[in-house]
Amino acid sequence: MDTTEFWTIVETARSATTADKPFAEALADELATRTKEHILRYQERFDEVSGAVYRWDVWAAAYLIGGGCSDDSFMDFRAGLIALGRDWYEKVAADPDGLAEHPAVIAAAGADRDEALFDEEANYAAGCAFGRITGDEEDFYEAWTEYEASHGHSARDSDDMGEDFDFDDPAEMHSRLPRLAALCLGEIARPG
Repeated sequence: MDTTEFWTIVETARSATTADKPFAEALADELATRTKEHILRYQERFDEVSGAVYRWDVWAAAYLIGGGCSDDSFMDFRAGLIALGRDWYEKVAADPDGLAEHPAVIAAAGADRDEALFDEEANYAAGCAFGRITGDEEDFYEAWTEYEASHGHSARDSDDMGEDFDFDDPAEMHSRLPRLAALCLGEIARPG
């Protein structure tokens, strides 16, 4: 599956998302109309796109927005970035500080909420769709293991995360993500 097809699937699901149908459910509905092989190819691309933003600067953005961010939460945040669609994803990949302009982040910061952009269920949409086709979601994990082995798919190397820094240092966060830190932490006190 090429990148354009991947993002077309995401955008189709985004357009079907409503107050009663969250993105992950709309995505599973869209994927369930495709073949099992197609769902596996979607998952492969999803993992690649998610892995591409497995970086310290993006994790710092998640940490600010979420008021902290564990390994598992960062996986959910990256899924949430994908759920935003290609334009926002690419904007964040180029400059995570740009999230300070996203309406959901602005609204969450103003209401002191920390759930903006975290979408755990989007991580499992392919498995859910696969299970609808086969009758058992566990079939996906068996098929995925076989697919990975036969296609040489491997996890992203965490050594490529960029420069690590202290997320609990407000001055460091303001230095690296100034607009997002100002939104989430407030303005930094300047000496003198």
